[in-house]
Amino acid sequence: MRAFKHPIPSDFILERLLYALSDPVRIEIVRYLAGVTEASCGELDGGRPKSSMSHHFRVLRDSGLVQTRNVGTTHMNSLRSQELNLRFPGLLDCILSQA
Repeated sequence: MRAFKHPIPSDFILERLLYALSDPVRIEIVRYLAGVTEASCGELDGGRPKSSMSHHFRVLRDSGLVQTRNVGTTHMNSLRSQELNLRFPGLLDCILSQA
């Protein structure tokens, strides 16, 4: 299984982060990941089609919000909280505090 590419924190772009968070499905994923260490794609799909979820995870990875790693045939996702807070202090906390 191929490894995923993730931007380094200095390459995080605010507009790309905000775009990723503008979709209700993606912000739901981010909120869920904020409460756990990591979760599989299956835990996060909410019964949605795999093709749609692949798109959402790609947008989240490309923005820098989510890190995905392979564990056998499972993709495990985690929120890049520390990196995000270093690059944009307080942004993630502000976003997650909005219900």
